[in-house]
Amino acid sequence: MSLLAIIGGSGFSGLSSLAVTESRSVDTPYGETSAPVARGRLGDSEVLFLPRHGASHHLPPHRINYRANLWALKHCGAERVVALAAVGGITERFGPAVLSVPDQIVDYTYGREHTLYDGTAGGVEHIDVTEPYCGALRQSLIRACEQVGCEVVAGGTYGATQGPRLETAAEIRRYERDGCDMVGMTGMPEAALARELGLCYASFAFVVNWAAGKSGTVITMKEIEDNVTLCSERILQILLALAACR
Repeated sequence: MSLLAIIGGSGFSGLSSLAVTESRSVDTPYGETSAPVARGRLGDSEVLFLPRHGASHHLPPHRINYRANLWALKHCGAERVVALAAVGGITERFGPAVLSVPDQIVDYTYGREHTLYDGTAGGVEHIDVTEPYCGALRQSLIRACEQVGCEVVAGGTYGATQGPRLETAAEIRRYERDGCDMVGMTGMPEAALARELGLCYASFAFVVNWAAGKSGTVITMKEIEDNVTLCSERILQILLALAACR
C-alpha cells in the first residue's frame, strides 16, 4: 500500500489519533519545512504528518514554505497526500461544518514560490493541471466518508487567496462569479507543487464559516474555532478509514 501523508491545516497542528514513532527534520533544497515530519500509526496504518502552519500555528499562509514541505514528504516516502483545509463557504451547498472533496481550484495568490522549475536547477517543465487533484485519492476520500457515515460534497471549486486577512464582500462576489464554491488561503501552490513532484494529492476541505457578505454577520475567530471543533471528530474518523484503505 502506498504511504499516505496528511498535511494539517488550521485546527490540525497535530492529530490526536496519531501514535508518533519518529519525528524527523528534513534538509531540503528549498529550506526549512513548517515542522519536522512525523511518522506514526493511525489505527493499524503507517502515515506521515506535517502541520503546514507549524506545530504552534505560527506561519501565515503566504509565509509557508510549500516547496520544502512537499519535497520533504516525498523524500520521506509519501506517494499520496491528503491536505486538510479550513475554508469559507460561498455557494449554497457549502455552509458551516460541511465537508468537501473539491475537484477544481482557482489561484488568486501572488508572490509565492510556486514552482520547482524556477530556473536555478536547469530545465523547465510545463505540467498539466487540467484536473488539479488526484482522481483516485479523491474517490478514496469519498468512499472513506461513506464508510463512516459522514456526508460529504463530492466536488466544488476552491478559490485560493493570499491571506492572511479575510476577504471583502466584493471579492467574494467576484470569486462566486468566477465559479468558486469555497475560499481558502493554502490550496496553491500546494496542489501544483504536488503535481510537479508526481504526488497523488487531494484536498479535504471543511467549511468553518460563511464567506464575507454571505451571512449578514461579522466573521469571528470564535465562530471559526467552534466549527473546526465541530468538524474535527468526523475528520479523524474519515482519516482512519482512509489510512486503512488498500
